[in-house]
Amino acid sequence: MKTKELTKIALMAAIICILAPISIPIPISPVALTLGTFALYLSVYILNIKQALVAVALYLALGAVGLPVFSGYTAGIAKFAGPGGGYLVGYLFLVGISRYFVGKYPNSSKLQMAGALLGTVITYTIGTFWLATGTNTGFLAALPMGALVFIPLDIVKLILANVVGRKMQTYLRIE
Repeated sequence: MKTKELTKIALMAAIICILAPISIPIPISPVALTLGTFALYLSVYILNIKQALVAVALYLALGAVGLPVFSGYTAGIAKFAGPGGGYLVGYLFLVGISRYFVGKYPNSSKLQMAGALLGTVITYTIGTFWLATGTNTGFLAALPMGALVFIPLDIVKLILANVVGRKMQTYLRIE
């Protein structure tokens, strides 16, 4: 990779690390609402698919080794075993799928947002299964606290990221 690519990856990983810990606990869920998904949605407009996946993997690795970059400024490998671990793993799918749609449909804001929504649904599915297992509940019982409560704000975040990200692509001449 070139220095410019590495710099973009590092900067986007840093933005994820800055925004993801900012969280709001949700009374009905052991998983907090964070700005991490907004940073992930934004990353797919700034980086290509390989770079975006590396930036997310870097964020996950930094958190796993103890940097407090996960929700609520927490860290450690144990976070992957906790109720939110599936969502962390799902971030890779969210970014991969979202970036695929951004690259495949560069002129269609609607299809790009549909891709982000699909990536989000897959992330929620992984996370909710993980949450259900960790809380000894069934998938349907975990669904309201593991996904449904987050959908409205995530839709707002993905729309905002689409608007900002497309503008950034124009200014930065990113394809």
